[in-house]
Amino acid sequence: MDKIMEYILEQTKQLLAIDSPTGYTKEASDYLMQEYRALGYQPAETVKGGVLVDLGGPEGENALLLEAHLDTLGAMVREIKENGRLKVSPLGGLNPCNTEAENCRVITRLNGIYEGTFQLENASIHVNDHYDETKRSFDTMEVVLDEKVNSKDEVKKLGIMVGDIVAFEPRTVITKQGYIKSRFLDDKLSVGIFLGFAKYLKEENIGLKRKVYQHATVFEEVGHGACGTVPKGVSEILSVDMGCVGQGLDCTEHQVSICAKDSVGPYHYQVVTDLVKAAKEHDIDFALDIYPHYGSDADAALEAGYDCRHGLIGPGVYASHGYERAHVDGVKAALELLKAYVL
Repeated sequence: MDKIMEYILEQTKQLLAIDSPTGYTKEASDYLMQEYRALGYQPAETVKGGVLVDLGGPEGENALLLEAHLDTLGAMVREIKENGRLKVSPLGGLNPCNTEAENCRVITRLNGIYEGTFQLENASIHVNDHYDETKRSFDTMEVVLDEKVNSKDEVKKLGIMVGDIVAFEPRTVITKQGYIKSRFLDDKLSVGIFLGFAKYLKEENIGLKRKVYQHATVFEEVGHGACGTVPKGVSEILSVDMGCVGQGLDCTEHQVSICAKDSVGPYHYQVVTDLVKAAKEHDIDFALDIYPHYGSDADAALEAGYDCRHGLIGPGVYASHGYERAHVDGVKAALELLKAYVL
C-alpha cells in the first residue's frame, strides 16, 4: 500500500474517532482545518462551520467545487423519562433498528459527557414477553445511562438537558483483507480521500488546469450542507460521497461508483459521461448506478439556485446508514478517478 493510501486510512480513522453528528461538528472541523494547514493549505471556516479549501489553479469561470461532508447521523435528547432513561430524536436518517444495543455518548452543553447504551425498553429477554414482536422505533427505545440514576431529577442533576447531542460509537475496524468497517464511513471516508488528494497535489507539485476547491460540509445529513458557500467562478460541483452497494445495483465495495441519477433526479449528462470516460481511459474499476433513496450536496447546491453542472462519485459502501463496510480497493479507485477527472 502506498503512502497516500496509508495516509487516507489513518486520517479516516482519526476523523471517525471525533464525534460529529449534524449540528455538533466543530471538533471535527477544527481537526480538518489543522490537517489542511499541516499540508500547506490555507483553509477557511464557513459561517455554517464547514471547511473550504482552495487547492490552486488559475482564476476563471470554469472552477470545480468538490464536496464531501463531515457531519454524521446521531440523535438529540428529546425527553428525560421519570425512570431516568432518555428518549431521543434522530439527527438525519438514523435508524433505530440497526442502532439497538449500540454504545453512545450524551454530550451535554455545560456538564461534560456521559456514556450509555441505546436499548429497547425492557431489554432483558428473560423478562420481556414481547421482545421479539416489539417494533423498534424511537418511541420504544431509550438511552440507558451508565450512571446510578433512577429518576428524572437525578438525571437533571448530572446536567443532562433536552437538546443534548447523542453520538454513537463508530466501532472502526480495518481488517487484514482490507475491509473498512465502521459507522459513519458516510462520509468521513470521502473526507479522508479529500485529504489524500490534497496531499498528493502538494507532494507531486502538480499544477491544476482550472481552479479547484474542496468543501467539507456539515449539514449534509439534513439536506442543506451545500446550500451556500459556492465560490465565485464555480461552474461545476462534484460530490464525493458514499457509493451505494445493494440489490439491483452493480457496485461493490471494491469499486468506485458513478451515480447517473438519485431520488432527486439525473446528474448532468456530460459530467457523468466525462467521469465514465475518465474511468475507462485510466482502467479504473467503476460501476454506473442509479440510487433509489439518496440525495447529495451537489443536489442541494442546485436546489439552492446555483447554476452549475453536477455529478456524484464515491467508494462503494455496503449497509449504508448502519454498520457500514468499504474496502481499500474502492477507496483507491475513488482517488484514482478524482485524479483522472480533475488532472
